[in-house]
Amino acid sequence: MKKAGIVVAAVAALALTSGAAWADADAALNKAGCMACHAKDKKLVGPSFKDIAAKYKGQDATAKLMEKVRKGGSGVYGPVPMPPNGADKISDGDLKDAIALILKTS
Repeated sequence: MKKAGIVVAAVAALALTSGAAWADADAALNKAGCMACHAKDKKLVGPSFKDIAAKYKGQDATAKLMEKVRKGGSGVYGPVPMPPNGADKISDGDLKDAIALILKTS
């Protein structure tokens, strides 16, 4: 989600704070299979969204996390690898929106 971009970003930020945004993100994350390993507030196989938000607090980590989801990886939160998740599982737009909400989790 220069002057017009700032306005769009502000509107998007307001939209992302709503419960409907979480519902949309939850649906996308469930459909992609993310929720099989992640939860909002507790560690499952992978870290909780709350732990991810804390780790990247104050950073612009959206691009980094999008790349991590797309390529997969291991070692940041332990030895269990996260498999790569392509755009066929979750679209770039849905992934970006979900990451923005995850980073706002407290």
